[in-house]
Amino acid sequence: MKLSELYKKGDKPVVSIEIFPPKTKAETPSGLNTPNIAAEAELQKKNEELFSELSKLNSILKPALVSVTYGAGGLSRKKTDIIVEEILKKFDYNAVMPHFTCVCSEKKFIEDYLNTLKTFGVENILALKGDEPKDIEVCHRDFQYAYELVDFIKSKTDFEIAVAGYPEGHIDAKSLEEDVKHLKNKVNKGGSVIFTQFFFENDKFYKYLELLEKNGVNVPVIPGLLPVVSYSGLMRMVQLSGIKPSAKVLNTFEKYKDSKEDIIKAGIEQASIQAENLIQNGVLGLHFYTLNKAYSVSKVLKNTYF
Repeated sequence: MKLSELYKKGDKPVVSIEIFPPKTKAETPSGLNTPNIAAEAELQKKNEELFSELSKLNSILKPALVSVTYGAGGLSRKKTDIIVEEILKKFDYNAVMPHFTCVCSEKKFIEDYLNTLKTFGVENILALKGDEPKDIEVCHRDFQYAYELVDFIKSKTDFEIAVAGYPEGHIDAKSLEEDVKHLKNKVNKGGSVIFTQFFFENDKFYKYLELLEKNGVNVPVIPGLLPVVSYSGLMRMVQLSGIKPSAKVLNTFEKYKDSKEDIIKAGIEQASIQAENLIQNGVLGLHFYTLNKAYSVSKVLKNTYF
């Protein structure tokens, strides 16, 4: 099912989740591009653990869409391929949406990859610029910005293309207003749905919607939610993403930083409050950053969705 069909106004918002290809201790710096028996065995085990988590989540509510992340420069392409292909075989989701980053990738590589996704039966893709990888010998400069990737995919395929939005602005943008102009360019080139970075204050999301409307961006905007599971993980993601949680939010999680059980409970409560408010305000979807675990997302859905 394509994104435009998925995000038609319904009685309840569409639930989607993001997962990532598991990392392995044994893998080489170039991912699995070099044969490594230990890494492949470990990867298979971790993939099965991931599929088990998906099955647990499906027992609560089968998400309509699953998105799968992709490493910059194609370093995790093989791992993403494995995940996407296996999900399509094992589960009957309405849609599976691989991510794709263009930084350091040449056009021929991207076109080949798009053709591979077609053979899997993929109909949607999330187009991103991505971060420049550290462990790569040759970095091609065919693309500098995500809108160029969107334009290229649009010219080569009939995929529906999702793009990323940042309610607090991209970490590299000079301002939120400048970032929205870049987002509008991605939409104008063919982006049909916007999935946002996670945030912790819904007011920021609503103000973002107003800014998008003011700038003529009128495609569906799907809010991203992150049920926090560890304080160190939260602080690492805050640093990498550039988001600025309020002192109230940070203090709540800092209070429980030494208790795994309590911080997971706090993360579920925070995400449940956000989800309930977003549902009441008529969002078309809820996009959960699962961290490859079913428990917290399942609890949030039980608290808010049924």
